[in-house]
Amino acid sequence: MTELPFADQLSQDGRDMLRRHVVVHRFPAGKEIIAKGQAVSGAYFVLSGQLRVSTLTPAGREATLYALNPGDTCILALNSLFNDLLYPAWVQSDAPTTVAVVPGAVYRRLFETEPPVRALTVKALSSVVFRLMAELEEVHSCTLEQRLVNFILTHASAEGALRMTQQTIAAHLGASREGVARLLADLAARRLIRTARGRIDVLDQPKLLAAMGQG
Repeated sequence: MTELPFADQLSQDGRDMLRRHVVVHRFPAGKEIIAKGQAVSGAYFVLSGQLRVSTLTPAGREATLYALNPGDTCILALNSLFNDLLYPAWVQSDAPTTVAVVPGAVYRRLFETEPPVRALTVKALSSVVFRLMAELEEVHSCTLEQRLVNFILTHASAEGALRMTQQTIAAHLGASREGVARLLADLAARRLIRTARGRIDVLDQPKLLAAMGQG
């Protein structure tokens, strides 16, 4: 499994163990992969596509905790794995996604015997902590419009296209779809973006940056 970020750095015994036990799953977009309260079977590594880890706000709205891109592992799954806890959130595929699962007992053994696995685990934990802190800071210091504009500019392609539904964007921001729809309509009326079904096109990036106080 050379696609895994640590595979080439393992000892021969470690590579053999990984090769014998790793399982690869392929999920379509929109598939729920782990539900809150579910037992975790192993360590999850994204090989392609994207996973989204989310929770529910007190108002019952879905809110994204973080996304997992190729090369990433889910730190909540690792925490559940090492502490024998049930998974505390939901995981869904935002695109067709391929995931490698290293069974729990195998990953714990590799963690004990293979320094690269220990290093990767610590790095994953620290990176997610910083990511969550950045999200919290943004929630408390920015308006919803600023957060929406930042999300569009961060996730749009090089051509300025964001292929994502309003509901998915709202879930990422922890906001209502209606609130996101109103803000998108306002940005479109100002000719900063153009909206279509499942797609947003950036028309004027400098003015869009100015809308969030960065331009």
